[in-house]
Amino acid sequence: MEKRNRIIYWIFTAWLALGMTSTGIVQLMKMKEEVTMFAHLGYPEYLLTIIGVWKILGVVAVLIPNFQLLKEWAYAGFFFCMSGAIVSHMALGDPIGEVAPPLLLLVLTVISWYFRPASRKLIPVQI
Repeated sequence: MEKRNRIIYWIFTAWLALGMTSTGIVQLMKMKEEVTMFAHLGYPEYLLTIIGVWKILGVVAVLIPNFQLLKEWAYAGFFFCMSGAIVSHMALGDPIGEVAPPLLLLVLTVISWYFRPASRKLIPVQI
């Protein structure tokens, strides 16, 4: 069972890392399509740089060993970013094709977080 969970974790984490890295790079490059989409959503262009940097740093945090608290923050950031993107697109009545990419990244985030090995989880403090 543990081996199965480890395989699931690494498959979904690899896809999550690929997706977050590629979208982070696109945002840092301020590609025309991304700038247009952000303007459509009503967000300022400078937010592309902030989110792009956070995504890449989040991928690094999720992939490196140790730093469990940092990993929790990275997963939380991915969750907030992707759920915010989904709600933003839905609020404007965008087609499902615009909602699907952040929804996929949200699903990858949740599955990666859920199946992470014990060595990558926070140890609860006992009082």
